[in-house]
Amino acid sequence: MQKNDWINFKEGVRDGMPIAIGYLAVSFTLGIAAKNAGITAFQATLMSLLNSTSAGEFAAISVIAAGASYVEVAIMQFVINLRYMLMSCALSQKIDKRYSFIHRLIMGGGITDEIFGISIGRSGKLSPYYTYGAMAVAVPAWALGTCLGVIMGNVLPVKLVSALSLALYAMFIAIIIPPATSNKILAFLIPVSMLVSYAFSVLPVVSSISSGTRIIILTVVIAGVAAVLFPVEDEEEDHKAKED
Repeated sequence: MQKNDWINFKEGVRDGMPIAIGYLAVSFTLGIAAKNAGITAFQATLMSLLNSTSAGEFAAISVIAAGASYVEVAIMQFVINLRYMLMSCALSQKIDKRYSFIHRLIMGGGITDEIFGISIGRSGKLSPYYTYGAMAVAVPAWALGTCLGVIMGNVLPVKLVSALSLALYAMFIAIIIPPATSNKILAFLIPVSMLVSYAFSVLPVVSSISSGTRIIILTVVIAGVAAVLFPVEDEEEDHKAKED
């Protein structure tokens, strides 16, 4: 690891700490659900370490409790988590070219909505060590919260558990607000995306589509339209143009 890599790693840890705190709180409810489904603390903790996605894990716990087969669980996870493929593709285009393909594979295994948010918002080319730093604190916190939820979650008051489940949404809003304040295009696209997403959840035909698939459709369409209407020049090309 070079000096700049270590600096990026520490910055990732710094920016990942608020995410870790939010994950620790939110994953309590996941642990409670796991316990109610008959999953042990060890099994739930291992699941959260290997599959850091709240929607995917809650869905998995539901079908496990229903006695579904491994094939059904695998197909369901594939559909629900398809959006992370889009996120990984976006980040792979932002990574500094001097890093090998193995870094893209490692990053892809730890991408969550929030880690993607702070990574894609990083100015300039992205060092994978920045994302590693965020993953190093956020993923263990998610697993620890799940474990604590299994062990002692039912001791907490119901109102407190309900409040903790809302923390993830507040945390994600906190991630997208800062870049929106400095970019008028993002400030416009974020509320538009929210409104369109809400419309998709209530309209007769599209509301029957799974939430994961809806996210993928909206991501591709909105991002594609934005790319055509508001193209962003590559920083290297822009720098060369200024020199010429």
